[in-house]
Amino acid sequence: MTHRRWFTPWLLAGPAMVWLAVFNLWPAVNTVILSFTNAKPLDGGQFTGLENYGRILDDEQLADALLNSVVFMLVCLPLLTFLPLLLALLVQRKIPGLTFFRTAFYTPVIASAVVVALIWGWVLDDRGLVNGLLQRSGLADSPVSFLTDRWLLLLSAIALTVWKGLGYYMVIYLSALANVPRELHEAAAVDGAGPFRRFRHVTLPGVRPTMMLVSVLISVSALRVFSELYVLSNGQGGPGGRDMSVVMLIQMYSRGFTGHLGYASALSLMLFAITLGPMLLLMRLNRKAA
Repeated sequence: MTHRRWFTPWLLAGPAMVWLAVFNLWPAVNTVILSFTNAKPLDGGQFTGLENYGRILDDEQLADALLNSVVFMLVCLPLLTFLPLLLALLVQRKIPGLTFFRTAFYTPVIASAVVVALIWGWVLDDRGLVNGLLQRSGLADSPVSFLTDRWLLLLSAIALTVWKGLGYYMVIYLSALANVPRELHEAAAVDGAGPFRRFRHVTLPGVRPTMMLVSVLISVSALRVFSELYVLSNGQGGPGGRDMSVVMLIQMYSRGFTGHLGYASALSLMLFAITLGPMLLLMRLNRKAA
């Protein structure tokens, strides 16, 4: 009987442990192994040591992709950290049509990223809605190259990402705001604090842990951006591939029968190391603030 009690937890946890080992742990270990080889699809390749990592230092295409990913993250991070908080403060109030506004802001979240990017592609195309309005209003003599200019394409993808992510992070902030004690706001108001001072000294400290969590989520997802840039650039990565993100570069090297799996694996590990940076920094800042 004692033996059966000891064995039962392992029996129950066994399927989950096998699942994690096969679909999470082994792919991670295999990526590390492949990064030291010249493996290709259907070809295990040979051990090449640190050759793939040395190649990273001389890859000009990677430099462009890394710059695009970092710019994407640095612009998205403040916008998606503070705008959803402002939206949450607005829709938290009891105003006419509140349900409509909450639904309208959240609707883009449930839409597929690919579908949203396709719609934005049609809107920002040379013959799309935005260029039509700009030309008819006299603000532009010719179509603006939203999807064919390097930086305009990157900004278009950022605008798409911010628009789609506002509702998701707004809901997270709404949960955090509901946990800020109303008594603190009332006490601050009695002491003569205006709306701005109550926001600064009551609301912000109350939602600070949530802001840290949101910042980490945004940083990681921004560094892993793929669908938005891929669809808006029609799978080309922008003019000359210069708007390619690091994830798009990894996909380019790993796909097809001539794919360089070894180099793509080394790039994946580099991206993993870069992603850890903002996470550790924000965790340290959160610990200091606490």
